[in-house]
Amino acid sequence: MRIALYPGTFDPITLGHIDIIRRAAVLVDRLVIGVAINSGKGPLFSLEERVAMIEAECAQLSEETGTEIVAHPFENLLIDCAKDVGAQVIVRGLRAVTDFEYEYQMVGMNRAMDASIETVFLMADAQHQAIASKLVKEIARLDGDITKFVTSDVKKALEERLKG
Repeated sequence: MRIALYPGTFDPITLGHIDIIRRAAVLVDRLVIGVAINSGKGPLFSLEERVAMIEAECAQLSEETGTEIVAHPFENLLIDCAKDVGAQVIVRGLRAVTDFEYEYQMVGMNRAMDASIETVFLMADAQHQAIASKLVKEIARLDGDITKFVTSDVKKALEERLKG
């Protein structure tokens, strides 16, 4: 069974994330969405809320692709999470050259810790390359239109959270 791990904070999950998930799902039998607990980043949504959003947004994708897609919270090293879920591959999305520089360093460190786990980069679709969760939250905070960046359910959750 080909298992891949796609890690991130997903605070919240965006159309860019969903694009990478959709494209990664056709490459493997099981895609684990590693949801980083990462309390140091001060996420807007709780871990449970982020996992629930991912599960809701990926249910249809799982049916369409025939790939099992599951959310898996983690707060250990990425390479250890990959081992925990039996992943042979780590999937990373790239938006721009600046992403590559950071990811290149991460690949080197991960390979030094376990060379048997490969990292695969998927370029975000052109229409999603500028999307970043941090920017989506900022636009939403300032009452901007985030319709082009997240699903309607995620938009609703963001608006409700920011009102409270």
